[in-house]
Amino acid sequence: MPAPDIAAPSAPSSARTLGLAACIALVMGNMIGSGVFLLPAALAPFGWDAVAGWVFTIAGSLVLAFVIARMTVAMPDANASQMIARAYGPLAGFAIGWIYWLSIIITNVTIAVAATANLSSVLPALAAPGMGAICSIAFLWAMTGINLIGARAAGMTQIATTCVKLIPIIVVMVLLVLILSSGEAQVAPFPAQGLTGARITASAALTLWALLGFESASVAADKVRDPARTIPRATLIGTAATGLIYLLVCSGIALTLPAAETQTGSPFAAFVSHYWSAGPARYIAIFVVVSCLGALNGWTLLQGEVPLAMARAGELPRWLAGTDAKGTPVRGLILSTTLASLLLVANSLQGLVALFTAMALLATSATLWLYVGCALASLRFRLVAPAAVIGLGYALWTLWGAGLAASGSSVLLMAAGLPFYWWARRERRSL
Repeated sequence: MPAPDIAAPSAPSSARTLGLAACIALVMGNMIGSGVFLLPAALAPFGWDAVAGWVFTIAGSLVLAFVIARMTVAMPDANASQMIARAYGPLAGFAIGWIYWLSIIITNVTIAVAATANLSSVLPALAAPGMGAICSIAFLWAMTGINLIGARAAGMTQIATTCVKLIPIIVVMVLLVLILSSGEAQVAPFPAQGLTGARITASAALTLWALLGFESASVAADKVRDPARTIPRATLIGTAATGLIYLLVCSGIALTLPAAETQTGSPFAAFVSHYWSAGPARYIAIFVVVSCLGALNGWTLLQGEVPLAMARAGELPRWLAGTDAKGTPVRGLILSTTLASLLLVANSLQGLVALFTAMALLATSATLWLYVGCALASLRFRLVAPAAVIGLGYALWTLWGAGLAASGSSVLLMAAGLPFYWWARRERRSL
């Protein structure tokens, strides 16, 4: 199939203010959130297999990020679901947009659980399954309340929390250097039987959770200087740098902390307490909670904007297209947070680490369909086809690694959107 004319009018040069350094900062800022802070607990059982999982995840993410960046440069006037719709029709575009919306809702549940789990190291009562679910639901509605006030309030909250998010990571990295150089650390031995393919595959699905969001780095294409060159470079550099930080920090904690101590609500705080002191560990846990809430605030904004855009495009019922006087998608925000709360209630009997792991796998599986769709669209348009083939293979491999329960559930969730698609089509015909 010959490549269609997919170029769009470019923005004037005076509007293109973002250079390479600013774009790299944008990539890393969007990706560094809550994923890293509870993963050491989820990955500890995999040992050195998780290190290999990180390597595959970083490589696969780099390929997919490159494909999406090149797609964005070619079609700057379209979001991911619209790109897929242009390639394979409106139903395919709706299916990807729908599952991406649900993936954001599940992501918010996972982030809220991560915040509660870290807070439980300071308030142990929250470790009880029921109390943990109540606290997580409270976090969800608190961030929804901020977003309901308006985008300005959400933006101010994001600025305040961004300044805090790197502190726990920096502290742990410094401690890792000190204990490894002094010989104080007891590093888990490399397994005599070598690495295990099945465990690498399973761990790769979890590690991808921490890198979700690299696809959001291309949204400012019309504000980037020399976008055809800058966006792919910034996306690759930012994704590689974030992946390397996560590899070192998560693997460092999982391989140097006694296994029993990793299985806590706050592995970062447990690491600081073990190798430094319990006093600073409490502050680390609080910093982690603030970082999680900052990520939750940003994703809460998206969980209102995605259904709003789909409703305005005629892909969801018109009821979701309504906003208040400030343009805030009140209906989409409230509906999304209600669904997230119900998901938490349905899984409230699980412990916090088990709940985090289950929700992270489900969120990753749901988001992977976006990556599958973008890779297929890239092949359809004959854009960076070799990279698209590799990215498609990686995405399908990771879906397999997430397990039948998570990936099968994501397919069922995608199919659950069909009645709403037909509802929206019927509304359009009645106009």
